[in-house]
Amino acid sequence: MAVASNGLDQPESSAPEQILVTGTRHDLFRYLTSPLAEEYRALLGLLAGPLLADYSPAEAAALLSERGHHLTEDQVYARCEALERWGNLVRGVRDTHAATIREFHRGRNRFHASKLGGRIYRDTESIMSASEGAREVARELLGATVERLDSILSRLDVLALADAGESVSALDVEALAGDVTVVFSNQRLFNESVSDFYAYLNQVLTRYDLVGSEYQQFKELLLTYIGLITADVTRHTPAIIDRLGQIDGRMNTLLTLLDTQARLIAHDGSAAEQQAGRTAEEWALLTAWYTGSAGRSGPDTLRAAADQALGQLLTNAKRMLAAAGTGLSRRDDLIKLAGWFDKSDMDTAHRLFAAAFGAYSSRHLLLGPDIALTVDGVSTSWWDAAPVDVPVSLRERGDRSARGRTSPVPDPGLAREAVLASARLEIEARRAASAELVAAGDLDGAHVSPAARDLVMDQLGNLMAIHQDLSSTLSFSDTDLGMVLTVVPDPNRVTVISASDGAVSIHGVSLHATPDQETDDARPREAALA
Repeated sequence: MAVASNGLDQPESSAPEQILVTGTRHDLFRYLTSPLAEEYRALLGLLAGPLLADYSPAEAAALLSERGHHLTEDQVYARCEALERWGNLVRGVRDTHAATIREFHRGRNRFHASKLGGRIYRDTESIMSASEGAREVARELLGATVERLDSILSRLDVLALADAGESVSALDVEALAGDVTVVFSNQRLFNESVSDFYAYLNQVLTRYDLVGSEYQQFKELLLTYIGLITADVTRHTPAIIDRLGQIDGRMNTLLTLLDTQARLIAHDGSAAEQQAGRTAEEWALLTAWYTGSAGRSGPDTLRAAADQALGQLLTNAKRMLAAAGTGLSRRDDLIKLAGWFDKSDMDTAHRLFAAAFGAYSSRHLLLGPDIALTVDGVSTSWWDAAPVDVPVSLRERGDRSARGRTSPVPDPGLAREAVLASARLEIEARRAASAELVAAGDLDGAHVSPAARDLVMDQLGNLMAIHQDLSSTLSFSDTDLGMVLTVVPDPNRVTVISASDGAVSIHGVSLHATPDQETDDARPREAALA
């Protein structure tokens, strides 16, 4: 059933808190999640902290004011009513003198912590004041447990005289009950401390960034402290199991003697909650923790946890020794970046953030020189720029790595043969043109192929590049073609060379093509050598 709060426990400036009344013990924890949790904790610290604290709202308001919590009497009364409704406080009535009916009504309402409310408050404050670091294991209690079990056996031997007709001293039974209580209290404290220690260990093991001094401290913690715990457990466990076995054989006598103590009976006739160790089941659970008769034993669990921690230590060591591990810690880099942010002004911090996390503004980035349209640049809007084909791997996965297999390297021999064949055909064509010119001799009025005409123009250009003054007869010899082109100056002469695609007129010179004698002598030798 969901009901709204009456508003008395809410801040005056905030909206009323919606409280779900379940009518179960869950309500005992409601004050921890309330917006007024600090005020509730301070009030419970006043009422549940000291022994038998019983205050009226006025007295509680005065005491809270001394502790720095300034609340009016009405506000304290509203907080007490809420805690009473949730089961944390109970109302006590004490006779009082009051001048007004209001004071009489308020004065008769005194509050103190309930049993469960006080226990929850103590556990809560214990957790709130606990440190985040490791908690020492109460390993010294194992040896003390052995001594207490020996004491229980000795007292059972003494009390066994009752079977011989001698009276049992009440003092001996009280001492026996004290030993039993100490044994189970030691076991509970040892369990809690070792659970907290391995919980902290697992919390550290989940960190993947242990480096430097932290890793060194963690290594010493594992190799030194866990070794001590394991050694103590291994040394004392056989003795504890032996004593528990002896006590188990005399369990009926032990429980009968413990049952002779005065028992607390509640107002409804039910037995009050007992200390641990008063039932055979609790002794069986204690024995099972050491022997593993009900599953995995406590010592085996501790050794397995130690092995797991050492394995994780080796994993971290491998990670740190790896030259390029994927799990390389970035903790130092992030701490350095945080330091830069701390020392930067606002503008520099914005630039630093953009550079560190790639949070740049939108820009039009081209994909490289393969894009034909180079008009679009970084200043061109996406709306105006031409669409660009983006590869699927880059568009969907942001991956620029090449896909598919590497293409085979082409064989350069074929390309070399093709180039040589092309060069061979070209030189043969030029030699044919040269032979055609040599056959014509006097080139004036000669009708040759276009290739032969172009060859004359090329040779004439080479000669003019070497000899720019044509005042005398010049010759240009081409040993590759086996031809000598002779140019004779004659101002009144026009040399006309005709071809199928047109004629060329060269003024002021006469041209003659003759064979090169040295080339003619060398070719038979080259043919013989080939």
